[in-house]
Amino acid sequence: MREFWIIFKQAFLTKARTKSFVITTVLVIAGIFLLSNLPRILDAIDGIGDGENETLEVYDASGQLFDPLAAVVKANDPDSYIELEKTDEQPKALEEKVRSEDIDSFLTLDLDKTNTIHATYTTLSSIDTGLPDDVRNALQTVQAGVKADELSLSSEQVDSLFTQVNFETNNISATAKSEDELNQARILVYVLMFVIYFAVILYSGMIATEVATEKSSRVMEILISSVSPVKHMFAKVLGIGSLGIVQIVVYAIAGFIAFKTTASEATEGFASFFSLSDIDPMTLVYAVIFFLLGYFLYATLAALLGSLVSRTEDVQQMIMPMTLLIVAAFILAASGLGNPELGYLKYASFFPFFTPLVMFLRVGMLDLPVWEPLLGIAIMLVTIFVLGWFGARVYRGGVLMYGPSRSLKDIKKAIQLGKE
Repeated sequence: MREFWIIFKQAFLTKARTKSFVITTVLVIAGIFLLSNLPRILDAIDGIGDGENETLEVYDASGQLFDPLAAVVKANDPDSYIELEKTDEQPKALEEKVRSEDIDSFLTLDLDKTNTIHATYTTLSSIDTGLPDDVRNALQTVQAGVKADELSLSSEQVDSLFTQVNFETNNISATAKSEDELNQARILVYVLMFVIYFAVILYSGMIATEVATEKSSRVMEILISSVSPVKHMFAKVLGIGSLGIVQIVVYAIAGFIAFKTTASEATEGFASFFSLSDIDPMTLVYAVIFFLLGYFLYATLAALLGSLVSRTEDVQQMIMPMTLLIVAAFILAASGLGNPELGYLKYASFFPFFTPLVMFLRVGMLDLPVWEPLLGIAIMLVTIFVLGWFGARVYRGGVLMYGPSRSLKDIKKAIQLGKE
């Protein structure tokens, strides 16, 4: 076992000391602290423009709408950034002023024979959405007032028209969760799905690249003279896997510190909504289990594929089928966030390469019978064992193969070379 731990340590430390790994880790931690301070940054940016109201010229052809609109805008937000200014200039003249950039925009208002408001907002900006949306909402209130006057309705009668319906959902299914539990589970599952997805993509690629690098430098020939290829493969898988777990733990600690030390109203609201107090502890247990099993499944496959190439430039092409598998698994799982009871998700959750994400989605959002996740775990364990046995045979011969790669056709040649 001494040789195994030497390679394990070498795989762990070599990657941990690379500039790319250190820079990536630092940037992600910086991003976490930036995200936790985002509400404060946005408030500071908003503060820069305080006092700079946006003037909107209004041409009221009806002569009846400007004052009610101004009153509604003021009532909705006394500190509104919208400053309405009545004008008698014709729309054609106002349009020329917009074209010459003397004004940013203008609004024309009119009433038809049915007392329906017709409004036109004119601007040169292709991304101007905030101001017209606010004006549209205010005009909707004005329209309600116009119709109320037409029908001789009091303000109390108008308010009664917009009374909200009392609507409750009563789900008597044994597997049903409350709406709050379902929303919290959906967010947790979504976050952990991303962690599993990116970890598998990133660290499996690291393994394949590391094996290909050693082959291209001929270091592999020296290594396998003192340690078996099988030990070498699993030492690489465990070494880089341990590094990945350490990196994820560092991110988690950084996130915890960031949200604790930069607490604000927004972050506290998010933290209370994302609280794990209402989450079934078994969901977190399954998250760890499916993360580890998913990693070892794809890492073993990555080591197998990495042993077939002699140049690091060929790694991405070789592991493309594996990448497509995990992408397909993520897409399937994401499609079930809105409705995890979809029939195809149940069948997909028992396909070993989809199980880490799809079964975890179902476990997190549904109260499944215990046998379903256990069967998924058993299928993955069997698949990892078979893939490890087959991968070791391919790896034994693949590490000695040089020359241009012919993709998956080299597997047969690697097995034959390993027998020799």
